Amino acid sequence: MNRYVAFLRGLNLGRRRIKNPELCAAFEDIGFTNVAAYLASGNVIFDADDSDRKSVASSIESGLRESIGYEVPTFLRGAEEVRAIAEYAPFADVTEERTGKMQVAMVRDEVDESARASVMELSNDADMLEMVGRELYWWPKGNFLDSELDLKVVEGVLGPVTIRTKGTVERLTKKFL
Repeated sequence: MNRYVAFLRGLNLGRRRIKNPELCAAFEDIGFTNVAAYLASGNVIFDADDSDRKSVASSIESGLRESIGYEVPTFLRGAEEVRAIAEYAPFADVTEERTGKMQVAMVRDEVDESARASVMELSNDADMLEMVGRELYWWPKGNFLDSELDLKVVEGVLGPVTIRTKGTVERLTKKFL
């Protein structure tokens, strides 16, 4: 059995509302077991027989499209990957005071060196960036909404992302993994 976390993009925004019990039931209908949802922002922890990440993500996307009636981009990580995200300490050498919360932008697929370099050019004192694997760690100096980092540019280089605070990933890991 394989333990996964699906980080879903675009749930509970605007008219796209689904409660966690309904979301868990949709995952169970797809055939997954030991399903739990964390917060109301599309974080679903579950077990699956399938060890092929792309196949599992595809099953989630088609199953959710069928059950809730709209596309839900899925960013899938195995339990070990999520633990690694939670444990990783980017910007450990930063000593200045920062009020912004560290963010983790998750990318669907591996990022080539050219794309990685292009995104890293956007890093500056106000918006520090570090790319590790399929995760872009972003630490804004202040409020997320006040940042000048253009996420459309980031997605233009990396493809679609979904973002969670690093604290959310850490708490999810502690509770479920």
